[in-house]
Amino acid sequence: MYIGLQDMFKIGIGPSSSHTVGPMRAARRFVMGLPEDSLGEVQRVQVELFGSLAHTGHGHGSDLAILMGLCGEVPDSVDTSSIAQRVATIHRECRLTLLGQHEVPFDMARDLLFNRTDELPVHTNGMRFQAWNADAALLDSRELYSVGGGFVVDADEHFVGSGRGTEVSVPFPFTTMSELLELARKQNRFLTDLLYENECTLHGESVVLDFMQRIDAVMTDCINRGLTTTGLLPGGLRVSRRAPGMAGRLRSTPAHISEGAMSWVSAWAIAVNEENAAGGRVVTAPTNGAAGIIPAVLRYYRDCRHGNDEGAKRFFLAATAVGALCKRNASISGAEVGCQGEVGSAAAMAAAGLAAALGASNAEIENAAEIALEHHLGMTCDPIGGLVQVPCIERNAMGAVKAINACSMAMLGSGMHLVSLDQAIETMRATGHDMQSRYKETSLGGLAVTVQRVDC
Repeated sequence: MYIGLQDMFKIGIGPSSSHTVGPMRAARRFVMGLPEDSLGEVQRVQVELFGSLAHTGHGHGSDLAILMGLCGEVPDSVDTSSIAQRVATIHRECRLTLLGQHEVPFDMARDLLFNRTDELPVHTNGMRFQAWNADAALLDSRELYSVGGGFVVDADEHFVGSGRGTEVSVPFPFTTMSELLELARKQNRFLTDLLYENECTLHGESVVLDFMQRIDAVMTDCINRGLTTTGLLPGGLRVSRRAPGMAGRLRSTPAHISEGAMSWVSAWAIAVNEENAAGGRVVTAPTNGAAGIIPAVLRYYRDCRHGNDEGAKRFFLAATAVGALCKRNASISGAEVGCQGEVGSAAAMAAAGLAAALGASNAEIENAAEIALEHHLGMTCDPIGGLVQVPCIERNAMGAVKAINACSMAMLGSGMHLVSLDQAIETMRATGHDMQSRYKETSLGGLAVTVQRVDC
C-alpha cells in the first residue's frame, strides 16, 4: 500500500479531520454503499458514535458532519456557509434527505447517538450506521472508523497506522526512511526525485502538478482569510481570533529580520487554525488539528527564503514521505497516540519539506524530520471543552517554529545523528500505546480537566 501526496493532503473543512472530515465521508460512504436499489426503501437511519468521537464529537462538529454526509455532501466541496442553516432545518423538521434524493424521518435524540461507555474493536474513532425499511427490517449495518487525517476504513481495510493507501505499484516502494535513503543512495539521486517518479506513476505528471498548485492555493487563501477575519470562535470558550491583531502589530512594528520572520510564522499558523476552529476550508496536513504548521512553514519558505515553485514541489514531496511513514508505522490520529501524532507528525513533515526545498542532502532531510518529531514525543491531546482551540491553535504556531529550527539545526550539521527518524516514529507509536486514553482526544485529562470545563 503506497501512501502518496493525495492521501496525505486533503481539502476539507474544520475543525477536525478525524472528527469532522472522516465522519462526513463515512456517513456518505454508508449511504452510497446501501444494497443495490434499496435507497428508496429506507425509512429510518441511525448513527452511533463511540470512543473519542462520542466524548468530543459535539465540540468537533461530528454531529453536523454526519448529517451533511448522509445528505451526500463531501468535505472538499460542501458549502460551509450553509451547514448551520441546513442542520437547524433537520432539527426543526426531524427529516433529512439521503444523498439529496430520498427523504426520511430523522430524530436527533433517537437517531444520532453518542455512546460514551463502549468502544468498537478496531479504533477508538468508531461509528455504527444502520438502515431499516418500513417493516423495521434491517437493510444494512456497517461499522466504519475515522483513523486520522480524513481516512475512513472498515474492519477489513484497517491495518496499524496506515489506512488504505493506494493499491498501485510504484518504481520506488518503501516502508521506512532507511529504505528510502538506501534507494536514493543506490540511484545516486535526491529522494524527492524518486518520490516524484512514484507520484507521476500513480497519477500522471500534469495531475500531480495541478494538485500541488491547488493545495498550495487553498493553504494561501486560508492564511489570508485568517489574517483578516475577526471576532469570536464558535463554542463556549469565547476565544477571540488573534491572527489579524498579530499581523497588524507586525506590519506596524519594525523588527529584527529573524525575530520578525518567526513572529510571522506564528501568525500564519494561528490564522489557519483559527479558520479551522471556525469550520472553514482548510487543507488536512496531515490532520486538521495540525493544519497550520505546513502552510506556515511553506509561507516562510516563499516569503522569507525567496522560495520558488520548484522548491515548493520538493517541499510537498518530502513532507508527504515523512507523513506517510508516520501514518504507516505509528499514527497521525490524536485519538490513537495523542497530539504527538498530529502536531509532531506535521512538524516533522514541515521540517523535511523545508530542508528539501532549500536544497538539503538526503541525510539532512531525514535529520530535520527526526529532530522535529523527537521534540514532540509524548505530547497529549487534551482540547478544553472538546473544541479544537485551546491549546490546539497555539500548538500549531509552536510546531511551525520548531520545524524551522529543526531544519536549521540539520542543515548546520553534517546529517549524522544518533536517533533515526524510523526510531523516533517507533517511539511515537510505543508512547501512544502506553498513553492513557484520557490524554487521547477525549477531553478527560490534561488541560481539559485542569481548566474549568465549559459546556460547548
